[in-house]
Amino acid sequence: MSTTPASHTDLWNDDLAPTDAAQRTWRWYHFAALWVGMVMCIPAYTLSASLIEAGMSGWQAVFTVFLANAIVLVPMLLIGHAGTKYGIPYAVLARTSFGTTGAKLPALMRAIVACGWYGIQTWFGGSMIHTLLGVMNGAPIGGAPIAALGINLAQLLCFLVFWAIQLYFVVHGMESIRKLETWTAPLKIAICFVLLWWVHDKAGGFGPLLDQPSQFAPGGKKEGQFWTAFWPSLTAMIGFWATLALNIPDFTRFAKSQRDQVVGQSVGLPLPMGLLAALAVIVTSATVVLYGKALWDPVDLAARMTGIAVLVALIVLLIDTVSVNLAANLVGPAYDFSALAPRQISYRTGGYITAGLALVMMPWKILETTHNYIFTWLVGYSALLGPIAGVLVVDYYLVRKTRLDVAQMYVHDGIYSYGNGWNTAALVAFALGVLPNIPGFLNAAFPASFPDVGEGFKTIYTYAWFVGVAIAALVYGLMMRRRG
Repeated sequence: MSTTPASHTDLWNDDLAPTDAAQRTWRWYHFAALWVGMVMCIPAYTLSASLIEAGMSGWQAVFTVFLANAIVLVPMLLIGHAGTKYGIPYAVLARTSFGTTGAKLPALMRAIVACGWYGIQTWFGGSMIHTLLGVMNGAPIGGAPIAALGINLAQLLCFLVFWAIQLYFVVHGMESIRKLETWTAPLKIAICFVLLWWVHDKAGGFGPLLDQPSQFAPGGKKEGQFWTAFWPSLTAMIGFWATLALNIPDFTRFAKSQRDQVVGQSVGLPLPMGLLAALAVIVTSATVVLYGKALWDPVDLAARMTGIAVLVALIVLLIDTVSVNLAANLVGPAYDFSALAPRQISYRTGGYITAGLALVMMPWKILETTHNYIFTWLVGYSALLGPIAGVLVVDYYLVRKTRLDVAQMYVHDGIYSYGNGWNTAALVAFALGVLPNIPGFLNAAFPASFPDVGEGFKTIYTYAWFVGVAIAALVYGLMMRRRG
C-alpha cells in the first residue's frame, strides 16, 4: 500500500503506512537485544528497592518483578501479532476498535504517559552528568535549589544537556535506534557481571541483605500482611511496561516473521528483568558492607567508586539511559502524535513534541517519594492503559479473528469508521474499565483532599491493571457481539 486517496490524507503519512518487505529487517535477536537494552535501566534496577522498602525479602522482590513481567509479556505478544501480520503501528491498529477518529484517544493516552517516562529517564541521564561533574570537581556543584523548580541550576543545565544529546536519534529515526540497541545490549550484560565481580571482591562476599528475612514473616514488623503489599506491588511492576504492551506493534511491524517477534520478546523480557532485580539485590546487599548503608541508586554507587572506575561506570550508565529512553519512550509517542494529525506531524515531529513535553512535566517531582512513584505514577497509569489493552486484544482475536482490512484503516467511510469515526462500544468499555479505579487514584494522589475513600475502592485500585483489562474486555466483547 503505497498511495492513499487525497481526501483521506488526514489518516495517512509515510510513517504510518504499512511496512513493506524491505523494511522488515528485525530478527529474533534484534527483539531480544531491544528488550535487554530496555530492561537494563536505572528505574528497573531500583524497582527491587521499592519492594524491599515495602517489607519484602530480597528474593520475594525478585520473584514479584519476574512474575509481573511474565504476565505483561502475554498482551505484549498478543498485540504484537497484529504489527507483524499487517505492518501497522499501534496508533493505526487502534482504529479497528476505537474508530478512525476515536483511535486518537488511546493514542493520546499512551503518548502522554510516554512523555512522562521520557522525562524521567532524561532526568536520570542529567543526574549522571551532574554526578560526574561533581566527582571531577571534588565536591557537588550547583548550590541552592531554584524555588520554583526544586532543583539547582547545575542540575537543570545537566538535565537540558542530556535532553539535547538524545535529539540526534530523534532526527535519525528508527534504524539508528535499532543499531544502538543491538550494539549496546552485549555491553550491558558484560557490565552486570563486572559489577558483580567488583562488589564481591571489595566486600569479600555479597553482604547481609540476602539473608534478611521478610518483614511479613512470623515475628516481623508486618507479620501476616504479605498479600496486602504483594498485589499493589505486582500491579505497579506490570505498570512499568504497560505502555510497551500497547505500542509494541510500533516495533513488531519491522519483524521478519511472527516467530522472530515471539521468540525475541520471550527471551528478552521476563528472565532478564528478573535477573536485573537479583543483580540489584545482590549488589545493594554488598554496599551495606562497603558503605554502611544500602545504596539502591546506581548513580550514587558509581559516584562512590574511585579512579577510572567512576568515569567508566557513569559513561556506561549514560549510554544505557540513552538506549532505553529512545526505544521505550520515544518511538511510541512519536507515532502516536503523528496519528493525531498525519498531514502536519511526521514521526520526527512527533519525537520533537515528546521531547518538548518531557521538559515541562518536571519529572523529578514524580520521583520525590516512593509513594508518588509506585502508587500514583505506576499504578495510576496502569489503570488508564489496562482498559485499552483489554479492548485491543478482544477486538483483534475475538471480534476480528485476526483478520483485518488494512486499506479500510486509512479511509473515513470504511468499516472502521463506525459511521462517525467513533466506536461507542470501545469508548464505553474504556470508561467503565477506568471508572472503578478513579476513587483509589484520587486517594493515592491527593490524600488530603480525598481522605474518605472507602476501603473497597482502595482495594480495587491495588488491582488497577487487572480490573481495567477485565472490565473493558468483557464490556467490549458483549457490546460488539450484540452489534453482530
